[in-house]
Amino acid sequence: MDVKKEHIAVSEALKLNIPTFAMVDTNSDPTNIDFPIPANDDATKSIALIASIIGQAIAEGLEERKREKEEEAEKEAAAAKAAADGGAEATPGKRTRKAKDVE
Repeated sequence: MDVKKEHIAVSEALKLNIPTFAMVDTNSDPTNIDFPIPANDDATKSIALIASIIGQAIAEGLEERKREKEEEAEKEAAAAKAAADGGAEATPGKRTRKAKDVE
């Protein structure tokens, strides 16, 4: 939350190319932060509010990803079923043709 106090974490993130999100107020330098959030990084209410909003965004993103994976799985299952049904219908149709050709 505080860029000055957490300078080691910021430098490690920079070394590892990890994007940084940080609350930055007037006594901090935002140049090393990828996504600075202008806020009072000393007030507990401010920290709680920002952390809550970030947590909600993460939860929404996870739910959205879960829905997308479920939809993808349903599409794959429907495609597999259609392929299986199509293959099962094609085989009797060929037998019927062969039976007609023989007669």
